[in-house]
Amino acid sequence: MLVVNLNDLNDTDRDVKSETWRSRRMVLAKEGVGFSFHDTVIYAGTTSTFHYANHIEAVYCVQGEGTLTNEVTGEVHDLRDGTMYLLDGNEKHTVRATTELRMACVFNPPVTGREVHDENGVYPLVVEEPAH
Repeated sequence: MLVVNLNDLNDTDRDVKSETWRSRRMVLAKEGVGFSFHDTVIYAGTTSTFHYANHIEAVYCVQGEGTLTNEVTGEVHDLRDGTMYLLDGNEKHTVRATTELRMACVFNPPVTGREVHDENGVYPLVVEEPAH
């Protein structure tokens, strides 16, 4: 069993920050459960473009307001608490945060925590064996 308090991850290697967002990784590949789980905050007034070419991501908005743009189709969706989106086609997408957005995110395959977005917003596929 793993029990993690979000605040215990502050300023550790599981606390990944950028100019427009902060992601605290509660479950990573080394836990060996087949997914990773992140608590991500997207800062108010920012725009972030992502493209997870190697991962499927499910995102559940638990706080805030903004928009999600599918960069493939041009479709725009409202984001607010209670909204979930699934990037099951590896869609390039843009999140615009009107207010601070707080998201619960699940990645498959799981991220290791060492990935860095490349110039296209893509995480490379990094494989790591479980710690147990």
